Amino acid sequence: MIFLKKNVKKQKHDCKKLAFFTTINKMGIMKKFTFKGGIHPPEMKELSKDKKIESAFPSTNSVCIPVTQGGAPNQSLVNPGDHVVRGQVIARSDAFMSAPVHASVSGTVKKIENRLVTANVDAPCIVIQADGSDSTSFLPPLDPFSCTKEEALARVREAGIVGMGGAAFPTHVKLNPPADKKIDYVLANAAECEPYLTIDYRTMIESADKFIDGLAIAVKITGAEYGIIVLEDNKMDLVEPLSAEIKKHSMADKLSIRVCKSKYPQGGEKNIIKAAVGREIPVRGLPADAGCVVDNVGTLVAISEAFREGKPLIDRSFTVSGLSCENPCNLKVPVGTLVGDLIPEVVQLKPGVVKIISGGPMMGFSMMNANFPVQKNTSGVLFLTKKEAPSYEESPCIGCGRCVKICSCRLAPVLINRALIAGNMEDAKKFGLMDCVDCGTCAWVCPSHVKLVQRFRVGKGIVREEMAKAKAAAQAAANAAATKAAPAQNEAPKTSEASKGEKNGSSI
Repeated sequence: MIFLKKNVKKQKHDCKKLAFFTTINKMGIMKKFTFKGGIHPPEMKELSKDKKIESAFPSTNSVCIPVTQGGAPNQSLVNPGDHVVRGQVIARSDAFMSAPVHASVSGTVKKIENRLVTANVDAPCIVIQADGSDSTSFLPPLDPFSCTKEEALARVREAGIVGMGGAAFPTHVKLNPPADKKIDYVLANAAECEPYLTIDYRTMIESADKFIDGLAIAVKITGAEYGIIVLEDNKMDLVEPLSAEIKKHSMADKLSIRVCKSKYPQGGEKNIIKAAVGREIPVRGLPADAGCVVDNVGTLVAISEAFREGKPLIDRSFTVSGLSCENPCNLKVPVGTLVGDLIPEVVQLKPGVVKIISGGPMMGFSMMNANFPVQKNTSGVLFLTKKEAPSYEESPCIGCGRCVKICSCRLAPVLINRALIAGNMEDAKKFGLMDCVDCGTCAWVCPSHVKLVQRFRVGKGIVREEMAKAKAAAQAAANAAATKAAPAQNEAPKTSEASKGEKNGSSI
């Protein structure tokens, strides 16, 4: 065994190593993997980890569905007064980088207007008043293992599936990387490293069959060699039941489990790929550049449902937690349910709520109130006390370097911060501003409570705005050049004909 381990270390995390560790896992020996950097905030998962997922419905019997929930902007396909059916497409775009949106309830479209959504921005939303009907408009079931890749990708897109871990990246795009990017591994991101959140954990317990099936389907679509479930070691109780479920599947020989040490931000794509298969995503690169595709637990369940049941992504399961919550729980609601419409009938709150967060406490968004809709990528809603979310005054950076030590992206947040304060965007980009993933570890360890994440997000927004302006200017210049060249091109044939006429006339 010692000899084998030495040999494994010499290999470059290829398929042989994967097969070796899969064998070790079957022998009952679990090797744990990790990445450099990271932090260990209080997990707070005990508040809801043992609470089964319960179905809930908004008290107003209405939903407010954002027109765009990942990818390129959609356009509404319905108008006020229209009757819609659960599962019907109500918004879409022809852009490849887009995902359609479906009605999550049957009823009447009441309004189409801007409403508050996650990130505290106003966005176009379709308000539907439910009529209590059970009618649906699902897609026909489709065998994922006998259909073509094109048919499978079309199904994923038509079902409106996006990344449900927070990014909401269209899944059909992720499963279809460029032809020159060979995919070796599909990683099921089951780390759920954000504090408080337990919805992925509960989903793996209650829908293990769909989870495993979705992973197998993703492996089939991408042509990957292996599908790996990546767990943190605070979920060791899932290894046995998931292993048993894997054995039942027809693609069991391609599926395995890998355990990583519990550490935040283990669930970040760069970190989970490094920990699970020992590869690194290049600067400004994507997981496909490292031969990987990473999908969230909920996303994989949605993929299975889209094929087996023809069901679009119209329901969302999420965690409700925090010490200001009287009854922490895991809920499943129609997409578009206003969080405020679950209070107090479903969610009871204690006095003293000082912060409401959509998502997790590290990367989520602090909301001004609870009147925002649950979207496809809503993983949790937290109601925090002053003790959980203390307010600090920002002090000058003391240059301690703690942020550098724990940065999993191996950046120097202190230098990025100094460049942004000085208004030097070029230096900020040079120090890695656009490579930051906003995980919040730097701010968490900062003794001066510098608002690093907020400053970095603003800085990125400025850079993206400048890039958009430069792109628009270049496009305008190209259009002007094309317009200017058009008359000259049209004049050339006329000049040629005139010359030909002159020659013909002189010969007569």
